[in-house]
Amino acid sequence: MVDVDGLVGAQGEDLVDDFDGHADAGAEAAGVGQEDAHGVLRVAGAGCAGHDDSRERRVSRTDDTPVIAPPTGRAGVLLDVPADASGLPIPTRAPTLEEAWAYVRRLAGGHYENFSVLSRLVPPDLRDDFAAVYAYCRWSDDLADETGAGDAGRADARRLLAWWRGQMLACFAHARAEPADEPRHPVFVALAQTARRHGLSPEPFGRLLDAFEQDQRVSRYRTWDEVMGYCKNSADPVGRIVLALAGHDGSRPGDAERFAMSDATCSALQLTNHWQDVRRDLVERDRVYLPSEETGLTAEDLRRMLDRADDPAARVRYIRAVRPLVERTREMFRAGRPLPRTLDRPMRPVVWLFGAGGEAVLSRIERVGCATLWDRPRLSRSRKAWLVGLAAARAALARRGR
Repeated sequence: MVDVDGLVGAQGEDLVDDFDGHADAGAEAAGVGQEDAHGVLRVAGAGCAGHDDSRERRVSRTDDTPVIAPPTGRAGVLLDVPADASGLPIPTRAPTLEEAWAYVRRLAGGHYENFSVLSRLVPPDLRDDFAAVYAYCRWSDDLADETGAGDAGRADARRLLAWWRGQMLACFAHARAEPADEPRHPVFVALAQTARRHGLSPEPFGRLLDAFEQDQRVSRYRTWDEVMGYCKNSADPVGRIVLALAGHDGSRPGDAERFAMSDATCSALQLTNHWQDVRRDLVERDRVYLPSEETGLTAEDLRRMLDRADDPAARVRYIRAVRPLVERTREMFRAGRPLPRTLDRPMRPVVWLFGAGGEAVLSRIERVGCATLWDRPRLSRSRKAWLVGLAAARAALARRGR
């Protein structure tokens, strides 16, 4: 039985902060990220820069315990293992399966303090699998965004992401009983079990890394199609992973329609995050996801507007540019709304929450007049509580078979 009152308390309200903040698209995937508009279905976008020297973030151990400290907030990745000559982490021994599961649970619960609340909306037999996918996305995000700004930081990120991709591919080969080294990183020890249990493909996991690598090369977008191309790798794969965990791998009747609705919802979540965080992306990451041809706005235009919040001409120009993007995003949410009803009852509440939370943030963007360059929209406490309470009630009914 779901404790509805507990879910609607302070923790429950914080849970929906996930849709009210920003941690990053490809990354908060298997859990509603603490500060992300896309949550389990975003799961990749952009993160904030961390230290200038990634090598400062490595700590060696004096024993052979394969424990790896989880990424700590946005402060950087602590690789608590010895490194080889290239500086990449090499665990001294493979963790046991029990150690690996404990690690991904701890990472989910430690970085994302509301994962325990989310997990009460997820079917019990999938909670560890969600944690494994979340851990993969969390590590991917931090490897991409915690290496520091500038060319050196981006080069480090590309190198680390290439290493991570190799580990991921070996993990899936091992899961398929193909010739491959046994996983030695706890994330991949756990993920191999999840992949084997559910017959997961490495393809969506690789597409998430494609988006993180794209963030190291591309910081400006000209057209809507270019932005959507980014979303197809940064957000849509997470929805496909969640559907696969729910038993929808493309072989069941209606899966093609489910995939289309999931993609629409995931991309809409990512776009909502972009429209919500225009200022933060520009100032902290030097990234602009507003398509310049559609909006007529360049990064230079936006920087000039930043200090002109009281200039009616600047506000009107920005609002007229962003409003059509918000309207197109709303249509995508509408296209994805039927998705929860097509799933088995236990999966419906959590999938509904991601879409409803994203739409709530989009509505807040509209209520501030789409002036997100100056006014970052946030959900009220009552709105957060209502969303989580409704999801909890849906979960309770689902477990009663109603």
